[in-house]
Amino acid sequence: MTSADIPACCAASRQAAPLPQPAPPSQPAPLSQPAVARRAAPRLNRMIVLPGGTFRMGNEDAHANPLDCEGPVRDVRVEPFRIDPHTVTNAEFSQFVKETGYQTEAERFGWSYVFQGLLPPALARTAPSPAGTPWWRGIEGAAWNRPEGPGSHIQQRRKHPVVHVSWNDAAAYAAWAGKRLPTEAEWEYAARGGLDQATYPWGDELRPRGQDRCNIWRGRFPDQHDGCPGTVAADAYRPNGYGLYNTVGNVWEWCADAFTRGGDTRAMRGGSYLCHDSYCNRYRVAARTSNTPDSATGNAGFRCAADA
Repeated sequence: MTSADIPACCAASRQAAPLPQPAPPSQPAPLSQPAVARRAAPRLNRMIVLPGGTFRMGNEDAHANPLDCEGPVRDVRVEPFRIDPHTVTNAEFSQFVKETGYQTEAERFGWSYVFQGLLPPALARTAPSPAGTPWWRGIEGAAWNRPEGPGSHIQQRRKHPVVHVSWNDAAAYAAWAGKRLPTEAEWEYAARGGLDQATYPWGDELRPRGQDRCNIWRGRFPDQHDGCPGTVAADAYRPNGYGLYNTVGNVWEWCADAFTRGGDTRAMRGGSYLCHDSYCNRYRVAARTSNTPDSATGNAGFRCAADA
């Protein structure tokens, strides 16, 4: 399986770039060597400590996406570990950039992918898009601190997840923070919140008692949304049984693992505000997708883990 097999509502890739590609970034964050030094005092006390153990990972029921290798359901053991209660926010990423001067890959490439519904109508009509996915637009100048390109900002979104960060950017932040990205097994164990084989972090019903429990697409994708599309605060909605917020919906979360054995794409978990059951039913704890480690979009972020 390659990134081309994954619906681009989930993970628009630079491999299908609608804009010219510059020379490779001058400061890449290679897999074995973080781009920045570790901060002096890592803040691990705010993380949730989980005891680990054996749980049933994966899914093979009617909801499973066959190309995503969600199954088979298997017993997996994880050691005790720590994990952030929510995804890294714009405020937290701002501190990282302030202390290190780090530039994300989207900034160095000069553009990133933005969902058309978040753009001014004229720009949404004319900006280039990957073949077959007009809801993604390659926007010059879009980056973590300019989520919709020049003229946009994060002043009112400091508590929202940081987006337009690549896997390499996420790994660089985690190394600076004295943490790491979670493995897929750790992520799913934590996202399940202690429930066995439930569809969502809170159970099997999407809207228990008619209440929204996550930020996903509501309406007819991609043209009609019952509300305002985009991210919400990283700690919105109720936490799961382990105290984690938004492990499904809001933004995709980068994990440490390769998506396939020997592959070069990286796994992402949790779904995003663009997920809808008519097209991308990936707002489930067992769902997976992937992207190349240099790709960045307006619906992908990350949370960190650490050894216990």
